[in-house]
Amino acid sequence: MQRDKPRHTIPAVPRKRRLAVLLFGTLMPAAAAAGDWPDTPLARTEALALLQTLNADLLSHPSATLTLERWCGAHRLTTTPEVIARRDRKADKPLPEDLRRALGIGADTPVRYRRVQLACGGRVLSEADNWYLPGRLTAAMNRTLDHGDTPFGKVVAPLHFRRHTLSAQLLWSPLPQGWEMHGLPAATGQPLAMPHHLLQHRTLLEDAQGRPFSALVETYTEQVLAFPPPAAGRHAD
Repeated sequence: MQRDKPRHTIPAVPRKRRLAVLLFGTLMPAAAAAGDWPDTPLARTEALALLQTLNADLLSHPSATLTLERWCGAHRLTTTPEVIARRDRKADKPLPEDLRRALGIGADTPVRYRRVQLACGGRVLSEADNWYLPGRLTAAMNRTLDHGDTPFGKVVAPLHFRRHTLSAQLLWSPLPQGWEMHGLPAATGQPLAMPHHLLQHRTLLEDAQGRPFSALVETYTEQVLAFPPPAAGRHAD
């Protein structure tokens, strides 16, 4: 701000940043939307590299919640990188038969279901279907899950669980199949169009004794890329 301007004015500040001033009292960097990525060859390549990086991080760490918190902080999606679970208490969905077999349970085994969105800084990064076996958790864990919205991974952390990934699938690729043979797509001069769902994992959580106690279908949204692309990606043709 120039010194000779009145103190109550904020010159040349875009609307999104004016809103940040009103909400937080300081001029914080404006958060980007996933649609802010340009449709250029380099930006598409960078988007693919980031998706593969996130995929590898999720595959190599037991807690998706903590992985998303690290991702949120590293990419400055918010000033306080804490992931919260938004639970849909009305949702219900039967356990798919393939996941029932993976859990090794019969039709009469009690199963509970949670549908949650994992959000960081108001951005929904993941939507998860979670079927879990209350008989393999402690009473305290079940009470917390029944009555609260704490992320599942944080509640069951005392089990020292590990993830057993059944499948990991990119639901969208920024680069078309065969690009390495036919060349990168040309720049369009438009924002890069991303679908809502980018990546999906089907996973079992197993306790320290190797017993599965939860089956998850985790679907990651375009909000994982809701930060400004690298400077080179913005301008490259």
